[in-house]
Amino acid sequence: MELEKVFEGKKVLVTGHTGFKGSWLSIWLKELGATVLGYSLEPPGTPNNFEAARLAQRVTHVHGDVRDFQYLEKVFSEFQPHCVFHLAAQPIVRRSYEDPLLTFETNVMGTLHVLELVRQTPSVRAFVNITTDKCYENREWIWGYREDDRLGGHDPYSGSKACAELASQAYSRSFFSQKDVGVATARAGNVIGGGDWGVDRLVPDCFRALSAGETIAVRNPHSVRPWQFVLEPLYGYLLLAGKLFENPAEYAGAWNFGPRLECCIPVSEVVEKIIGSWGSGTWRQPAGDAGHGKHEMNVLKLNSDKAYSLLGWRGALDIDNAIEMTARWYKEFYWESDADMYNDCVKQIAEYRSIRAGM
Repeated sequence: MELEKVFEGKKVLVTGHTGFKGSWLSIWLKELGATVLGYSLEPPGTPNNFEAARLAQRVTHVHGDVRDFQYLEKVFSEFQPHCVFHLAAQPIVRRSYEDPLLTFETNVMGTLHVLELVRQTPSVRAFVNITTDKCYENREWIWGYREDDRLGGHDPYSGSKACAELASQAYSRSFFSQKDVGVATARAGNVIGGGDWGVDRLVPDCFRALSAGETIAVRNPHSVRPWQFVLEPLYGYLLLAGKLFENPAEYAGAWNFGPRLECCIPVSEVVEKIIGSWGSGTWRQPAGDAGHGKHEMNVLKLNSDKAYSLLGWRGALDIDNAIEMTARWYKEFYWESDADMYNDCVKQIAEYRSIRAGM
């Protein structure tokens, strides 16, 4: 599928465009020729990729909360998007313990608001709701979860994303099955890449410490996660949206976009590889710190056979490539004064597409 032909001239609304994945997706969509409107709260902290890439100067930026139905309705009505990517969320597991009400309001009611406005907006033809691999009821299996495995959630974040999945499924079956509108959900693994400074995330914690010359604190060094470079799932989301335009009934539903099996490695190995790519650094596990009593899964893997068979999607990068590209982005940001990281993001998108073309 030629993505330029899919998105050139299309009006695309991205919720959560000030976040890590949302900013990268907005950049890619703009480079594909789409007219992009982003609806989101301000970035959660400084620095952030939205500001580093000067994205407010390049796409239409609307400051808004997905919990504010009336304002979101006004934006939908005026913009009349052809495609919607929903990424706005409270994405931090540990924060979900601190503020579970905010987490459920944002991740469940926010999703319902977007779904309802997709239903009310006749211009929309494709809707992709970005959830998480943590929406599955985790049984610490050593094999990957499939799209039809049971949903659940031990913590408020995971539970809220499972609810968002069910809401999308209910709306799809109730309101869109007889319309020419495709509704899908997308579940990815632990995404890494330049421009992520999220709180309580391993890779941002690593580069914050390394840039400051500090020792990296690692809570759970033995936990296994499905690591993948940010452009891997984003490519899957774009492919999926393109297929929803072509055949909404065929491609509606849930989709996993997980990394290669060899990218599912322990936290400690990721930290060592990051230190190697940076060129220096040390790490330690703080005494008595294993999540401060909060539940964290030890093993979590995705099975992406469906995406491979029906979309032709699979991971293009191994873990070393993913970490090298990530470290290169952060080096540019920290070592080059006043760097416009939009250009670096565009270069990495081009590099990634070249790698895919050679597969």
